[in-house]
Amino acid sequence: MTQQLERKLKNRHIQLIAIGGAIGTGLFLGSGKAIHLAGPSILFAYLIIGVALFFVMRSLGELLLSNTGYTSFTDFAVEYLGPWAGFVTGWTYWFCWIMTAMADITAVGKYIQFWFNVPQWLPAFLCLIILTILNLLTVKMFGEIEFWFAIIKVITIIALIILGLIMIITGFKTDTGHASIQNLWSYGGLFPHGINGFFLGFQMAVFSFVGIELVGVTAAETADPEKNLPRAINSLPVRVLLFYIGALFVMLCIIPWTQLNADNSPFVKVFTLVGIPAAAGIINFVVLTSAASACNSGLFSTSRMLYSLGREGSAPKSFSVLGKSAVPSTALISSTLALSVGVVLNYFLPDIVFTLVTSISAICFIWVWGVILVSHIIYLKKRPDLAAASKFKAPLAPFINWVILVFFVFLLILIGMASDTRVALFVTPVWFLILAIAYLLHRKKMIN
Repeated sequence: MTQQLERKLKNRHIQLIAIGGAIGTGLFLGSGKAIHLAGPSILFAYLIIGVALFFVMRSLGELLLSNTGYTSFTDFAVEYLGPWAGFVTGWTYWFCWIMTAMADITAVGKYIQFWFNVPQWLPAFLCLIILTILNLLTVKMFGEIEFWFAIIKVITIIALIILGLIMIITGFKTDTGHASIQNLWSYGGLFPHGINGFFLGFQMAVFSFVGIELVGVTAAETADPEKNLPRAINSLPVRVLLFYIGALFVMLCIIPWTQLNADNSPFVKVFTLVGIPAAAGIINFVVLTSAASACNSGLFSTSRMLYSLGREGSAPKSFSVLGKSAVPSTALISSTLALSVGVVLNYFLPDIVFTLVTSISAICFIWVWGVILVSHIIYLKKRPDLAAASKFKAPLAPFINWVILVFFVFLLILIGMASDTRVALFVTPVWFLILAIAYLLHRKKMIN
């Protein structure tokens, strides 16, 4: 059996995995609700979160490249924060993606019903099985799947932006009026719901960036990481400006924000206004692939995290055993079994599970991002030799790390302000309590 992950992910895979991680179902589905809460000021919310996460990614990049032995961020969490941090963060990251992927496979089931009248659980189950089989083959297969899924997302957004700019320049007349930049401030100004509405928009906007750190999980399977990881991370500002700010800017100029439905995708609305008959079907396909992509990423990241935990002794050793294709098959199948619970949960609780699991996931992701920043602060203090020799230094560190950590606390407060996400803020501590007990038992076992 091969006991080392193989570096089979090429530059094009890494670039598109990074893009796919930055473009989630939150942009396609959640942006409608975000706009409803904040109006045009949502542009500033996405920009602020994007800038904050750029600095997180730069810290992540410097840490990963400081030691070629690191396979994921749990490795440097153990080195700079202690074994407890690796244990808690590793299992929390696994839990993050399990929660997110549970929502995604259920979303696949719902999207398929747009074309076929089949039980919701069936396409969700088939999607999970197909993606598991493909991930069992080779890591290169994961890279190829994500490459094409991301291509679909990119083409759709670029098409929207080009089409939208043409409509704005020509003053295209729609059922809601003329496409114009003035639509940004003509319906109550840039902050129509005041500072309160602006802050509430952050709750949905942060969900859109979940998974942006996935490029860091691919570090152990990336060919030439010294070249490819910095390139993927440095392109983050361009991706945020183009795919988030660009797409939302164009949509808000074409359609007055007051005309957008919080429960529907604004992307469908734009394509419908242009007169494309198959708009709903086209965007439904894009959202379907986006959900499948997120589930695919979930399977990859959870299996690699279990592999890493198995190697560290924080999970059963069987998780660290690789198959003939250098894929952690036991870890992958275990994650698949955990994910299958999501189909059952969403069958019985269709109205509340999606919001609940994505809210819990977002809170846990904030923990992971915070651990990256704190680890980087300690790295700069304890290993000045490595920091001085680094060819990929995180800018403005460690000052900016502290600023973003305060911002993350602010985000948690905002999540607690809304009734539909508040429950997650009270449920999530239960997970950390379970982990604390598990770690104490684990440590006692190791001592004995």
